Amino acid sequence: MSLWGFLRGQFVTLPVPDEDCSGRTIIVTGANVGLGLEAARHFVRLGATKVIIACRRIDSGEKARQDIEESTHRQGVVEVWQLDLSSSASVREFAARVDKLDRVDVLLNNASLLTFQKQTVEGHELHLLVNVIYTFLLSILVLPSLRRTAAKFNVTPHLTTVSSDGAFLAMFPEAKADHIFQALDANPSVMHRYSVTKLLQLMVMKRLGEAVDASGKGHVLVNAMTPGLCRTELYRNWPFPFNLALKAFNILMARSAEMGSRTLVAAAVAGEETHAKWMSDCRLYVWPSSMKGEEGEKVTSKVWEELVNILEDVEPCVKDII
Repeated sequence: MSLWGFLRGQFVTLPVPDEDCSGRTIIVTGANVGLGLEAARHFVRLGATKVIIACRRIDSGEKARQDIEESTHRQGVVEVWQLDLSSSASVREFAARVDKLDRVDVLLNNASLLTFQKQTVEGHELHLLVNVIYTFLLSILVLPSLRRTAAKFNVTPHLTTVSSDGAFLAMFPEAKADHIFQALDANPSVMHRYSVTKLLQLMVMKRLGEAVDASGKGHVLVNAMTPGLCRTELYRNWPFPFNLALKAFNILMARSAEMGSRTLVAAAVAGEETHAKWMSDCRLYVWPSSMKGEEGEKVTSKVWEELVNILEDVEPCVKDII
């Protein structure tokens, strides 16, 4: 990805989603604000039967629900469910609730963390925990529900993760460590951690898509996408004076949250050509250089294997589910 290509792409007018989502149940994490909120609004507008806003704070989720209902004039479609991606107990409880649904067509992993303060929660650095470890714990725990939907309704459910162009910028010396996640947890600096977690998301998504097919337990379309640079609340924790510089840059270059959300919807209804791949501007995208070639494949496999082992310690059924 060239800088010129990225900047030029920021001014592309993306197609307005027009997929008929009638009958579908769609889960969007982090949907109380920004990209997730606008994606949820699109799904409601497109006729989805149930759209679940998964967020940490119920009160903010309720505000989002009311906003969507007022703008779409559709009542009783949006539900607000509590989900804290820094808590394994919360992820388990959420997945157990999902398991009771009759149908799940899309799990859209939109929630992410960006901060410059290092925090350790449940034994892991918080970016790693939220953006990678528990995002994919949730994804795997919801797989049985997605597979049941595929078999019962003869459809192709989607498991979609919102990544970032930041994956191309990731400074990832820990890739050479004997234990990558341990090395990341031990690093006192989280300055580049967001970009690294976005790269890790792509690595895990690719291997998860391959593993889902290899298991023979039922096909689910696994993909990812980047929304480009968007004016959202993701950057609200940036310190002064970086926040002012980013605000000015966003005014000039960033997409609106609604425009960016079109990329989320596009991936969540995309065709088989996107399985185990990722998208930008509503079409297939190239891999970061750190994922290419023999060395890139080796690191990708190592990240996947380490993550599965971490998840097995949290939830011993993970390997069996996949």
